[in-house]
Amino acid sequence: MLESELQDLSDDADYAASQQQGSASMMVSSDSNKQGSSSELEGAEIIFLKDNVAIHPTQFVSERISGRLKLIKQSSSLFMTWIPYKAHSSDARISDKDRSLYTIRAVPFTDIRSVRRHTPALGWQYIIVVLSSGLAYPPLYFYSGGVKEFLATIKQHLLLVRSADDANVFLVNDFQNTLQRTLSSLELPRAVSITCGPSNLSDDESTMNENQERADGGVSSGSVTAPQFHGRPRHKVHDPTRDLSIHVLEKFSLVTRFARETTSQLFGENQSNGFSFSERRTHIQTNLDHPKKPSKVAGNVPDENPVVADPLEFDKLSLVWGKPRQPPLGSKEWIIFLDSEGRVTDSEALRKRIFYGGLDHNLRNEVWGLLLRYYSYESTYAERKFLKSVKKSEYETIKNQWQSISLPQAKRFTKFRERKGLIEKDVVRTDRSLTYYEGDDNPNVNVLRDILLTYSFYNFDLGYCQGMSDLLSPILFVMDDESDAFWCFVGLMERLGPNFNRDQNGMHSQLFALSKLVELLDCPLHNYFKQHDCLNYFFCFRWILIQFKREFEYENTMRLWEVLWAHYPSEHLHLYVCVAVLKRYRKKIMGEEMDFDTILKFINELSGHIDLDATLRDAEALCICAGEDGEANIPPGTPPSLPLDDDGSFYVQQDDDDVL
Repeated sequence: MLESELQDLSDDADYAASQQQGSASMMVSSDSNKQGSSSELEGAEIIFLKDNVAIHPTQFVSERISGRLKLIKQSSSLFMTWIPYKAHSSDARISDKDRSLYTIRAVPFTDIRSVRRHTPALGWQYIIVVLSSGLAYPPLYFYSGGVKEFLATIKQHLLLVRSADDANVFLVNDFQNTLQRTLSSLELPRAVSITCGPSNLSDDESTMNENQERADGGVSSGSVTAPQFHGRPRHKVHDPTRDLSIHVLEKFSLVTRFARETTSQLFGENQSNGFSFSERRTHIQTNLDHPKKPSKVAGNVPDENPVVADPLEFDKLSLVWGKPRQPPLGSKEWIIFLDSEGRVTDSEALRKRIFYGGLDHNLRNEVWGLLLRYYSYESTYAERKFLKSVKKSEYETIKNQWQSISLPQAKRFTKFRERKGLIEKDVVRTDRSLTYYEGDDNPNVNVLRDILLTYSFYNFDLGYCQGMSDLLSPILFVMDDESDAFWCFVGLMERLGPNFNRDQNGMHSQLFALSKLVELLDCPLHNYFKQHDCLNYFFCFRWILIQFKREFEYENTMRLWEVLWAHYPSEHLHLYVCVAVLKRYRKKIMGEEMDFDTILKFINELSGHIDLDATLRDAEALCICAGEDGEANIPPGTPPSLPLDDDGSFYVQQDDDDVL
């Protein structure tokens, strides 16, 4: 945490409001505990209360949201809540409406897998609560201290075990609880060794079980009533064995309505106290009692419920604003954009042309280096050739750092062994159906491994996370050169690196921006998601994390990526692509009254069924329609924007060496 940021908080209006509300709350907390059922649900007891616990929605300290954290005991069950304070300033940067999006309402500890504690050398302690699904809430910062007391209180009521792999991770288990036993039987990602029942995963999902067991980061949980969005990019990736798994959402879909129903029954929806569900929608219980119809991508299922009309008349909008797609840019046309020495004469016109048609495959090797800033648009043929030779030497120097590690050294280098093991397991599963990567002892698979290992030394703070092999694979396929592929991958990770932070700030910010864009461009659909507890938009998680890599065939994936890299008409076009797909299927989603689990399943089944050209045309139309209002809803620094600092420190993480 920067020292200047430490000095900024005293002027924060939200901080002042929290001080007032905090002092008032402490005066009544003891009385509320004694009163028990008079003001709370019968049998419920507040066993821990801490004020001035904050979430950082953006990278700006002045926009933090302070609130009150509680631990609540109900019979033999333990719950956690975090309620934000209301803004007491007319110039508050974040509205009460947006603040409410971050509310954590009575999540049961049977849904929590672990609590990770951080104590930076400079700054405040914070925790990250990881759900049984593998997802996590945004970091909770304790401005008045209290992390140790928080953990000690949990330990008094539940089994809290320090992880053998990381002393700062505390695993939560309560096997006496029926809900915990039920969740444990669903083959969710492991917290400690448990007996798992038969899996309900598809064949494709089953192949990722081993990967998923290593997941320990994410975004949030469907068991809460409001989504948890972007926090603050800051913290170092510490343990790749628990990095984010691409398929965390598939496992998340296994958290059934039982968990939600149990929570809803424990906390009545008509309560008015600080931890009630008064803001929950009464239709939720109705949804629990009436299962939804199965969803299928193929075939037409008649709608049984009226659907609120699209306010933008989406089909007409695309015809008016979405321009027809063009053929890919070919070699003859490419020459027109270059002067006699190879400089690009009009980079904006080139990016616009790529946006509307993509590139011929034989041009990608040359043009992708420009799009990914491997070399500049102003460079000449000779300069690019010289740069390649210099960068090749630099790459070999970095690569030699891990190649020169001896076996005795490796035995004492846990981080290296763990990352190397993860990479070696992932590369043999990456795009092996392609001729370029198929077969045993394929040298290209070895190159894929070497590049990822070298990158983990080039950016040691970020290291390696699952999903990176998916992003590198097409780049190596196109560049067909180890050094060139590495530096192009570096350029891509300058933009997408925050996606892989342990605290998932990059993903939080993009999901938050997506929710705001849907609200702007299709308010009825946004309200539908709000009513069905889907405002977290986690069903779009895989789309954003690896840039739709699993949604299209390989050729279309490459074409989509070069269109996105063109940064025309917006550098956040991928978010408009998400909105376009959701709007294309809004009638089906709303007509069939899909809940979160059903939407997630439906979205996963769309893989291979999305029309790329039509979607890009729709996305362009939506981007033009949103205009400046759309860009205003996307926080500064949201990926794939370049880091705010020239040195890329926007997503550099910090160490935490604390012990309980």
